[in-house]
Amino acid sequence: MEPGKREEERPRERGLLHRWRGYSCSASPDCLLLSRPVLQAALGARHSVLLTEGGLIYSVGQLPWKQGPTSSVMEPLLETSLSGQGVVSIAAGSFHSGAVTANGAVYMWGENSDKQCGISGPSLLSDPTLVTVLDVETTPPEVVKVSSLACGARHTLALSSRHEVWSWGSGCQLGLVTSTFPVSQPQKVEHLVGRYVIQVTCGERHSLALVRNLPPPDINRSSLDRCGHCQQLLYTMIDKDDHVIISDRHYCPLGVELRQDQGSPVQRSPKAAPSPSTSLTSEVSCSGRNSSGHLLPQDPPAKEDQATSEEPSGTSINTTGTEEPVSRNRRSLYPDEDEVREYLHRLSMSEHSSVSAGPSSPVNGTLFSFCHDQQQAATMSPALLQDDSEEPDGPEPSPTCNQNCEQELLLSPVEEHLTSTQEGLFEDSGVEEALDPLTGTEINSHVPWQDEDPLGVASSLKASKTSSLSDIRPFGLEEVSWRSSLPGFISQVSPQVRAATNVTETEPILPSLYTEVWSWGQGEDGQLGHGDSLPRLQPLCIKSLSKKEVVKVAGGARHSLALTAQCQVFSWGSNKSGQLGQLSSSSTVPQQIRMSDGIRVWDVGAGNGHTLLLADGDCFQPILYYSGEQLTEEGPTGTYTQTPTLLPFCMNMGYVSGIFVGGPCCMALADQNTTGFIATLHELCASERRFYCRLGAVKSQILRPLLSWKRVRESLGPSFLLLQALAGSFSRLCHLTGQHAVSLTHFLQGGRDVRGLAVLKHSSFFLDSYREYYSSLGDFLVMGGFQALVKPSQDCFGKKLDVLRDLLEPQDEGAALGDLLLTLLFSPAQHLHQHSKMLLKLTTCFHVDTVEHQQLQDGCVMYENLALQLWKQRKEAEQTLAFWKSLPSRAAEPLRKPTRRLVRVSGNKSLTLQNAGRFSVNRFILFNDVLVHTQFSAHHVHPLATLWAEPVSDESAGAFGLKLTTPEETFTVLASSPVEKADWLRSISQAVENLLGGDPDQRAEPRMSRTARYTFVKEGRLRDAVYDGRWLCGRPHGRGTMKWPDGRVYTGMFKNGLEDGFGDHVTPNKTFNRSDRYQGHWKEGRMHGFGTYRYASGDVYEGSFQENQRHGHGMLSSGKRSCSSSVFVGHWQRDRKCGYGVHDDITRGEKYMGQWLDDQREGSGVVVTQLGLYYEGAFSSNKMMGPGLLLADDDTAYVGDLAEDWTLNGKGTLFLLNGDWMEGIFVGPWGSGLKVVATYVKAADSEKNHSRTYVLGSLAVPAELKWCAVFEECWRRLGCDSPGQGDCSRAWENIAVSLTNRPEPLSRSQHMTLESLEFIPQHSSPMSPDAYDKIRRYLTKACDTPLHPLGWLLETLVTVYRITYVGVGSSQRLLRQAVDELHSYISRFFQLLRFLFPSLPDDGAFIPEQPSAEHSFSASVDSGHSESPERGLLVSSSSLLLPVLLPRLYPPLFTLYALEREREEELYWDHVLRLNQHPDLALLDFLGVKRRFWPETISVLGEQKKVLPCTTNACFTTAVETLQQISTAFTPSDKLLLLHRTFEELTQEARLLLKQSFLWSMDDLFPLFLYVVLRARIRCLGSEVNLIEDLMDPHLQHGELGHMVTTLKACYVHIHREKVL
Repeated sequence: MEPGKREEERPRERGLLHRWRGYSCSASPDCLLLSRPVLQAALGARHSVLLTEGGLIYSVGQLPWKQGPTSSVMEPLLETSLSGQGVVSIAAGSFHSGAVTANGAVYMWGENSDKQCGISGPSLLSDPTLVTVLDVETTPPEVVKVSSLACGARHTLALSSRHEVWSWGSGCQLGLVTSTFPVSQPQKVEHLVGRYVIQVTCGERHSLALVRNLPPPDINRSSLDRCGHCQQLLYTMIDKDDHVIISDRHYCPLGVELRQDQGSPVQRSPKAAPSPSTSLTSEVSCSGRNSSGHLLPQDPPAKEDQATSEEPSGTSINTTGTEEPVSRNRRSLYPDEDEVREYLHRLSMSEHSSVSAGPSSPVNGTLFSFCHDQQQAATMSPALLQDDSEEPDGPEPSPTCNQNCEQELLLSPVEEHLTSTQEGLFEDSGVEEALDPLTGTEINSHVPWQDEDPLGVASSLKASKTSSLSDIRPFGLEEVSWRSSLPGFISQVSPQVRAATNVTETEPILPSLYTEVWSWGQGEDGQLGHGDSLPRLQPLCIKSLSKKEVVKVAGGARHSLALTAQCQVFSWGSNKSGQLGQLSSSSTVPQQIRMSDGIRVWDVGAGNGHTLLLADGDCFQPILYYSGEQLTEEGPTGTYTQTPTLLPFCMNMGYVSGIFVGGPCCMALADQNTTGFIATLHELCASERRFYCRLGAVKSQILRPLLSWKRVRESLGPSFLLLQALAGSFSRLCHLTGQHAVSLTHFLQGGRDVRGLAVLKHSSFFLDSYREYYSSLGDFLVMGGFQALVKPSQDCFGKKLDVLRDLLEPQDEGAALGDLLLTLLFSPAQHLHQHSKMLLKLTTCFHVDTVEHQQLQDGCVMYENLALQLWKQRKEAEQTLAFWKSLPSRAAEPLRKPTRRLVRVSGNKSLTLQNAGRFSVNRFILFNDVLVHTQFSAHHVHPLATLWAEPVSDESAGAFGLKLTTPEETFTVLASSPVEKADWLRSISQAVENLLGGDPDQRAEPRMSRTARYTFVKEGRLRDAVYDGRWLCGRPHGRGTMKWPDGRVYTGMFKNGLEDGFGDHVTPNKTFNRSDRYQGHWKEGRMHGFGTYRYASGDVYEGSFQENQRHGHGMLSSGKRSCSSSVFVGHWQRDRKCGYGVHDDITRGEKYMGQWLDDQREGSGVVVTQLGLYYEGAFSSNKMMGPGLLLADDDTAYVGDLAEDWTLNGKGTLFLLNGDWMEGIFVGPWGSGLKVVATYVKAADSEKNHSRTYVLGSLAVPAELKWCAVFEECWRRLGCDSPGQGDCSRAWENIAVSLTNRPEPLSRSQHMTLESLEFIPQHSSPMSPDAYDKIRRYLTKACDTPLHPLGWLLETLVTVYRITYVGVGSSQRLLRQAVDELHSYISRFFQLLRFLFPSLPDDGAFIPEQPSAEHSFSASVDSGHSESPERGLLVSSSSLLLPVLLPRLYPPLFTLYALEREREEELYWDHVLRLNQHPDLALLDFLGVKRRFWPETISVLGEQKKVLPCTTNACFTTAVETLQQISTAFTPSDKLLLLHRTFEELTQEARLLLKQSFLWSMDDLFPLFLYVVLRARIRCLGSEVNLIEDLMDPHLQHGELGHMVTTLKACYVHIHREKVL
């Protein structure tokens, strides 16, 4: 035997095809022998098409389209043109055939007179011809892949891979919106677009489609102003001053509807002319009757169809063929004003009723639909509605259903069993459900449960009289599932829009049971199933089959069949030959074929006048039933069988897997059982079908009556909800079983690869369904539900409960009367045993080394283990029920829960409490979720999820104890013996592990860390608080959520029962009706570390905390809800401002920068106001007090004593603008009422130059004392108690921890930055230039992420710097302080770097360059390379840190530079603008540039042009453009680099002019460079020069770069003082 494959049957024993005609005692089928097994057959009127392995196609029978002797063959004829095309599916019509290949291509051949072959050419196609199915609505048009075909007499249907239907040929059975026949090109059936079509089939002149159903999008859409079919707006109204214009431009996609009081159609085809007469004319071409009810010629030839469609719009055709005039109506549907008023009145009544009744108006559980005339709807009897609604649309959807409707649009059928109760408790035919199993809501408590007339709706449809050509709806049935196969967002749009949306769904895993049957075409014999004999131009749903779980449809010549998942067969149409299998005459609505008990049909076929059924009988070998016309080889006998009759020869065929019917013939495809594989497969399929039918019977005959019986609710009380849950889980299990049964049928008729068996491939769905069902079953048993149901069951089913006994398995028939229902509902576990046995049988058909053998064996073990587990759960439930019965009801009720199961009970002192009293009685009861400790009448419940048990041995005392730990207490229990102790410890451990979802067999003891929920009950901080999260040994440990009854909520990290780590705490504030919220770090239950506190008042504090108080650096923003708006950033101590800080009082318009103490300004400080006032000096008790310096906006200055804010009081000196000053005593507020006793001194008369002796910033806080708390926080994050005191390795460990704490999702670039920071620069002493460069690059990346301590430090420094010097702080008097503060940042930051990199030399140290290293000038400027003869670099803190600091601080800093030199810059800029008005040569001459440096020609786009006297901005452009970039650079090193390049560009151009090398002299260089500076037009050149001088490295000041800066500064001074030409 070849590995990986089962033993193959011989060719003639697999895929044998048997053929016969009719039924008679002497009938004997012929066996068609081919070289390869037959996979599929298709039968026409007089020919057949066969598909064999390898994709070979054979034709047999009368083939008139063939030329020569092959026109009639009795032996199969190979279609050679299809060999090698990979055909996977075939179809046959009356006289034409089709084939589909694996890549979705379509080939047609045979008769083509009606273009049924999709070719516009000849009427006969002798060989298969490729038919292109092209979707022209897409851009560009694309070829449609076809999955299957169906052929009729004059038309063909194709089902695409996107589950759309395409048709071509002739007749209304095409379902197309057209009046022109025949149709030679495949066209899409627009009215099925958006639906998931499963199967299509063709009768002789009608078509059927099986469509997957979807949940209803909305049940409250019926309205008078909407179409009763598609729910689209019927009319549009324009209200004018004196009249109303009503437009009826509506086209219903479900077909043409005729009003009962009019003969003209209400809806028109969009391709017809707008007049009603044209609409009627186009309709007559396919209709069997005209509007007057006269018969018309049925099914005219194609030419007549074409002629009919071309009739003038004002004519109609009657029975005599003469033309009759048809009255022309206006475009409005209403011919006069009376009908307009009637419509408006009905519309207003509809709106009034919708407002008064709400979204829907249920009457006895039925929603009225306003689709017909309102007078008719008003006269309907509610009782009649209830009687006619035996085919329910399901109960009102629960909120859960409404939420899941959109999700189910793409829900796979395997997942349907999870939501199978959304449309009601049960989905099969019968009665409306009483309860929604998901919500327990009562839908209709007065529904009879007896299923006396399962076809009540069918009967009412058949009895209804209507002239509608599109819809038969008795008495306004609900619209809930009328078109539920179409998603809600598609059903509201036109067919063209739906086509554009191209709605597709994922391929199902299991076949769907939620299906609808749609039909269209000729219906003279009722073969459409709509209750009449009228044709349908477009597809229309057969409502009576919507809840029947149809899985296959078949179309005969004049009748139709539908097969359901419950092995029922429905037939309708002509019954002249008994082909319906019923004793009645022809039926216009589907009626069930009555089969003998135990016969389950699973395949059907329909021919010209007969029906063939494939079914299971007493054994698992299939049998055949025949109903219809009796035929012999000579022809019809004139007799027929009206009911299905067993074919006696079927047992000799073998195991039939498929049947094919067409014309007068029948075929059956059979296999011979040689290895047992085929027999086992059939046994598996038959068993699953039998099981599903049995479950369906239990559902309809037992559970539904019990749910609708009033006494059941009264008897069960609260347990009635458990019965609902049980019924819901049973329904889901039943639904999944039905899906699997249909899937097995497809598997048997398909490839038969056991690896694709759903029970193996998707075993989780089956296992979960069984577990869910048995869990709900055990819950109901534990609560005594079955005992309580005995009496109501006897009242419902009779004293002896015969209905229940009939449904029992033979081995369970001896069950006691009280256990019948329990035994019946527990019986599905037996089916699992059968599953396991059959999988074991299949295992023997494969080699032990194959994958199939292993999968089957694993499945066998899996289902057997599940069956044993379910039986074990039943025993546990029964033991628990017995335990509850043994307890007094008062003691049991508080502890009794549905999901609770008994595990162990302590016997007589087998387990006692340590140190218990002498007369105390302690009892321990272990359940699957709690441990109960009872003392007398009191009991203590300990949840197992938060219970930890560990052994405690005290052998010296002879006691064996267990230590039990709970969140609020720890106690010890003593066992009577070592065995008892071990048993209790094992029971507790297994119960805990089962509760936590683990495998107790894999773990010797339960996990110490777990996730659980617990409510604290004892007094203390956590009383009545609920914790949900991680635990460790009885304490919250890890991430969790704590909720207090007063509304406080903490979500975050815990450690040893306390908040520790990052967390989010919310505290309600009743005063502001809002909540305080803290997000930050905790330590030992208190706020500790960095965090953000948002107060209910609107204030926000972001900074450090300690012991629940603000402590350290932080920023407080207030003003959203308070009377003043302000921002404070600085140092806090025990919730008070203390140390250096900046307070920006936005309301008062002033900013304070200085020392604080106890929330008051105390010590040195600076105040700046919006009015330009400036003060620096001493503060005391929040006031300016002591010596200080005060400056006005006009630079008037006062140096002396102050007593209050802006109040002078004591000795001082007042400096005036003209240079004079006053010395003396000054008293009074600044700016008004100042008293002066002083000496006025003129500067010209004074011997000593006393003017402006003050220095700004001398009384302010020194820069090195600012923001100490920020740097201390950074040192703390590195693990150092004080700056520079700590372990470097520990600091790097803290950095690694900081980088791993990522509270927010990061971008890809941030992830890459963090990954690069994982590599610490490694270097050895002494420091080399390469190692120094690695440190620089690491610093750049570290400062890009705030997760790094250095990045956090940089971000914080930038924040405080901007807060200090932006806004009110943007004063030129603060420039020196800003520069000093920046230098302070650099020095302290550099100290951190030297701590992290100990080998980094001190500032100013020299690092010699390696001999092989080559560095450019740019590197020397950036890295501080020395200009000395010895090559190397100087370690510079400025060059290392300014590239990361200055770009972020540049805007506020440069603004201060610009403000300081504002007046000088204005004068400089005025001179620059004036001088730049002159041409180049004139400006060069004015500046004194020697003529030898004057360029004579310039290059313009590669062309040399002479410099003219009028030439402007053309000389030295390269140097000018380079110098202009100095304004775009941030750091001094970048600016110096640009300055150096400018000089190089000048030198290069001078060499080109002189054509020789030379050395610059200042007399030659300065005028030329001055020209470049003027043409560069740098706006704030003086500020740029000052910034470079203040921040450049000291070692560069006296070198070449220093001279360049001096030259630039000289140019600025020269321009500033230059006289303009």
